Amino acid sequence: MLFPKKVKFRKWQTGRRHQRRLNMPETRGITLSFGSYGLKATTQSRITANQIEAARRVISRSTGKSGRTWIRIFPDRPVTKKAAEVGMGKGKGDLDHYVTEVRPGRILFEVDGVNEATAREALRKAGAKLPVKTKVVAREAH
Repeated sequence: MLFPKKVKFRKWQTGRRHQRRLNMPETRGITLSFGSYGLKATTQSRITANQIEAARRVISRSTGKSGRTWIRIFPDRPVTKKAAEVGMGKGKGDLDHYVTEVRPGRILFEVDGVNEATAREALRKAGAKLPVKTKVVAREAH
């Protein structure tokens, strides 16, 4: 699973969840940089490190040894959780897992080294593991 080696602050503040701002299209990481095919988010959500790992496994199994995969997102945002059946108060809960915030337009994964049908099928299966709606994009031929 992905998580930061070292963090400046162990717990983050929750942050605003304003719907209009979250649905604004992403401005960074919106084009294919490494592979020929990519998985692009069309909705917004927080993706956990477990979900990224599940999608990565599906892609690596589908593409085989010839395929090369790039993960374009990294879960650096800590999420805290209080233990079960614990009363209110007594401070913020302990660190539970890490997430990354994804807005529409962000490229999540890139694949190269396999034919188009294999790449599209692998990315489609990976998209099913994620809490965002996705679409498979291909590099434009120059």
